Amino acid sequence: MPLPHAPTRRPNNPATRQADRQANNDLMIKGILCVLIGLGVLVSPHYIHSPGMQDIVAKASLVGWFALVLGCAFLGLSIKRRLGAPTKA
Repeated sequence: MPLPHAPTRRPNNPATRQADRQANNDLMIKGILCVLIGLGVLVSPHYIHSPGMQDIVAKASLVGWFALVLGCAFLGLSIKRRLGAPTKA
């Protein structure tokens, strides 16, 4: 006997809207933090005076770019979810 298909839509009630809103806020916070970390890693070698430390931080630029792209992706997904969120019914 085959299993029934999974539901395609969630119920539009206050509890699910609140859970969706909380998930979107968490995603936005993660995105903002990742963008700030990425920018910090990419910009900090210009403000560090010690040549040795400046070289160490400059070698981590790949991590900075990854954090920046990941943060932008989180923010984009959060905005997409907010625009497509169901309204009160």
